[in-house]
Amino acid sequence: MRKINYTVAPGTEAERLDMYITSQSNHTRSQVQKMIKDGLITVNGKIEKMRYHVKEGDRIGLTFPDEPDGTLVPEDIPLDIIYEDEHMIVVNKPPHMVVYPALGNLSGTLMNALISRCTILSTVGAPLRPGVVHRLDKDTSGIMVVAKKDAIYYNLITQFKERTVEKHYRALVFGSIKEDKGEIRTLIGRSRSNRKKMSVKPWRGKEAVTQFEVLNRFQSASLVKVRLITGRTHQIRVHFSSRGYPVLGDRTYGNKTELRIGEKTICFPRQMLHACSLKLDHPVTGSSMTFTAALPEDMERAIGEMVQK
Repeated sequence: MRKINYTVAPGTEAERLDMYITSQSNHTRSQVQKMIKDGLITVNGKIEKMRYHVKEGDRIGLTFPDEPDGTLVPEDIPLDIIYEDEHMIVVNKPPHMVVYPALGNLSGTLMNALISRCTILSTVGAPLRPGVVHRLDKDTSGIMVVAKKDAIYYNLITQFKERTVEKHYRALVFGSIKEDKGEIRTLIGRSRSNRKKMSVKPWRGKEAVTQFEVLNRFQSASLVKVRLITGRTHQIRVHFSSRGYPVLGDRTYGNKTELRIGEKTICFPRQMLHACSLKLDHPVTGSSMTFTAALPEDMERAIGEMVQK
């Protein structure tokens, strides 16, 4: 982390925080506004909104996070490989693992592990995300496919865009869903009030379609089989939260991190969401392939604790 601190000089006219910092630095206004939204700028030790008007004597602090240097460093991290050939590799990503390096997660990512194992990956997305066709959130576990060659990457991307790929998930959600089966169809886009979140009521959005089937109902929770028809950011989490059934453990779209059942409290340290199945056509042979990944230990344990009740 790099930090800069300075004090607003005497005689400075009151103006908005974002405009003042822009005038005093070599950063664009949009960069400054993002830093304010991310809590990287403080005034007198407090996080203020960009409409705050600076005044003489204000102590302003700017924090600049470490950034990836553009080099993907190989790391010997064990991976659960479901399938691999000279064209692509399919992995079962564990929970809490970031897909590729970014601010705040410069190492220990899936791509650090893959570049150590694979001598060749597609150049598309290089240097930090070579061959990444789709991604999972840090705290979502399950199946991902990564291309080893550029032609394979473009073939897989086309399959995803044309929606011929079948993606199935298991989600443990809060509440007892009334319908046995259903479909959620809305727009999804950036939230009007918080740009870090997605919403079904955005300024602008794209169609999002989620199909689901309830597999089991517990006290205050449901285990759901989910099929994504579209692939919008945070789609499953946003859709079920909008229906009043947030994914358990999801601190962004529900904050249901524990359940009190009888005298026992069941805790959910991460969102209970797992990509369990992926069906696609092999990019070279054209044969249909289905890959599966069993539920991770933490989800199995949570389900087991609820079944016992």
